[in-house]
Amino acid sequence: MRKTVLTFIFGHLFFLDATCQEANEKKNTAFQSKYQLRIERAKDPIVLDGELNESSWQTADVATDFWMKFPRDDQQAPRQTEMRATYDEKFLYISAVCYDTSYYVVQTLKRDIRYFDGDGIAVVIDPVNKKTNGFFFGVSPMNVQAEDLLAASSNNLNFSWDNKWFSEVTRHEDRWIVEMAIPFKTLRFEANSGEWGINFIRNDLKANQYHAWTNIPVNFDGYDLGYTGLMVWDKAPDPVKTNISVIPFITGGINNNREEETPVTSTDLAGGLDAKIGVTSSLNLDLTVLPDFSQIEVDVQQTNLTRFSLNYPERRTFFLENADLFTGFGGGPNRPFFSRRIGLDENARPIPILAGARLSGNLTQRMRVGVMNIQTRATEDTEAQNYTAVAVNQRVFGRSLVKGYFHNRQSFTDGGGTDKTNYGRNGGLGFDYSNISGSLTGTGLVSVSEKPGAGVSYSQHYTAGYDDRHWSLFADYISVPTDFYADMGFIPRLENYDALRDTVIRMGFEHIYSQGSYTIRPTNGGKINSHEISASNVVDWNPDWSLNERVTELGYELRFQNTSGVEIGVNNNDVRLLFSTAFIDATPLPPATYKFSQMGVAYKSDERKKLAFSAETAVGGFYNGEIQSYQAEIIYRVQPWGNFSLGFEQNELDFAEGYGNASISLFSQRSEINFSNSLFWITFFQYNTQRNNFNINSRLQWRYKPMSDFYLVYTDNYFADPFLVTKSKAIVFKLNYWFTL
Repeated sequence: MRKTVLTFIFGHLFFLDATCQEANEKKNTAFQSKYQLRIERAKDPIVLDGELNESSWQTADVATDFWMKFPRDDQQAPRQTEMRATYDEKFLYISAVCYDTSYYVVQTLKRDIRYFDGDGIAVVIDPVNKKTNGFFFGVSPMNVQAEDLLAASSNNLNFSWDNKWFSEVTRHEDRWIVEMAIPFKTLRFEANSGEWGINFIRNDLKANQYHAWTNIPVNFDGYDLGYTGLMVWDKAPDPVKTNISVIPFITGGINNNREEETPVTSTDLAGGLDAKIGVTSSLNLDLTVLPDFSQIEVDVQQTNLTRFSLNYPERRTFFLENADLFTGFGGGPNRPFFSRRIGLDENARPIPILAGARLSGNLTQRMRVGVMNIQTRATEDTEAQNYTAVAVNQRVFGRSLVKGYFHNRQSFTDGGGTDKTNYGRNGGLGFDYSNISGSLTGTGLVSVSEKPGAGVSYSQHYTAGYDDRHWSLFADYISVPTDFYADMGFIPRLENYDALRDTVIRMGFEHIYSQGSYTIRPTNGGKINSHEISASNVVDWNPDWSLNERVTELGYELRFQNTSGVEIGVNNNDVRLLFSTAFIDATPLPPATYKFSQMGVAYKSDERKKLAFSAETAVGGFYNGEIQSYQAEIIYRVQPWGNFSLGFEQNELDFAEGYGNASISLFSQRSEINFSNSLFWITFFQYNTQRNNFNINSRLQWRYKPMSDFYLVYTDNYFADPFLVTKSKAIVFKLNYWFTL
């Protein structure tokens, strides 16, 4: 009987999938029939010089008549763009003629940084034309490149993916011209596929506008894979036979640590290896041996006035490519996978990684897989650890996904055997729904954990969202029991610190978040781009469903045509502290009910000008006292070679009598100097009284060949109090070279 029921259920699911797939394919075909670009093999060799003199460009099909994408989507772009494509046995070539003035907004010469904050042209490529994953390649008028991977499960570009491709730009009085050469080895595509999804996006920051080849609704990103046109090949490109890149590196330096009773100075010289191997044309294997991340920028420090740990972004390159496969489960206060738990301790200090491997990409046209294994070395404080993460996404119902994950953290004893009393395992099954336009979304995730002493436990996470030209609605529900563990995840609310007893107490929670906003977009072409009114409510309950915390917020945002904007917000808080909590070095606040409200105002100026600034202030209650918070940042830009910023944050806390008061300061200064498109110098100063730390980090980068770099990094840490008493100093170098086989 059970077999008959399961057969009936799965039979109907497969029938529904096939029916929805057919309907969605019809909608996609209808849209792509309006936007098609035919590509033919080059008739003569393409010389990458930004001139378009070859006959292949003269006869190529042209994609033009761009639409305005932002701030409105109902008219053609005032400055037009012409896109062409051709290819040979090694490269996909893309050219762009961008009609323009002779003045450009170019914020930097550094690759990937602030691409959308300046003028540029980009191509979005979906080689399998299934709207689930693709590639983004962009170029500025100064030939600054930016590239990233696109995924249906991630709405944000972080430009973390780096690969080798080429471009050249020429600039004229009334236009600028781009030629791109993208190696087929860089792209992951299916063999015998003669139709690829494609779109083109142009940034015109002088007018604060974004343009796109296809007519994308204003409430969706220009790189949304749901709105690509169709690139039709005269002959499907041949699969790449050999696709191997090897990146050996050497590192060395001097480190002086004065936080110990006896200062220690050490020197180090080491080497390692990274490699990228194309297993198939759409599946990639990444390998790393003795990886070194010393050249990665330091974390931007934050002031923490919450009861829980803060979430810092991952910056290490090995963990970033196809990261959405592993991180696309859960979200907000419930992240089953957080790569900073691997190879870093709680204070973000590195734990040596011996080796790692990651297999990721498309197994079939509708299935993506990710398999990662990392082995760390034992230290004085920790055992050797092995981390395994597996993720699978199966596309159904057009743009929807059925997916699952498995994580395993395993400790090893000094003798090299597994420590059977020290491990953590997690698994989960989820469903991400999206209609073909992307306006209606929903997710469901059920996870299981197993840990010695805690047994087996289950958590749940569900979301629903809706977006159109005016409305944006979102809600989620999270249930995490006390005995649920995620050794490779980030679920901060599980751990509650009792300041009086100096101990951490685990407690599960029930969480409901709801948010809604309404956006008004004037069509009269005036100085205002949009008005947005928003409201949100967050409620967290204890495991017995008694109230733990509620935060209700109302907000209004005004965006001007010149990129400036104003935000106003108010919030009301109801917090039931269960444990003694200290926000400053004073008597902890006792367990009690605290009700308070705050109001804040923020402003940012025209970010296109040489001198731009932002400011924010908030005042009101804070538990049994009051808070005054001030933030400001000034940015001075010398186009395109220099960016200099000064940031300041001040929090004045005044608690009830007997619980103290404090002034918490955070200052930062960043200088970015671009000597050319291949030589960069970034210096970062951070002064944080909450962490009692003053940090200096200065990094010189020379890209002496494509994707091959020399780094020289100096870092210095002092106590903020007593001021300029040294904690540690270090100077290191890293040299790598990218071989393509």
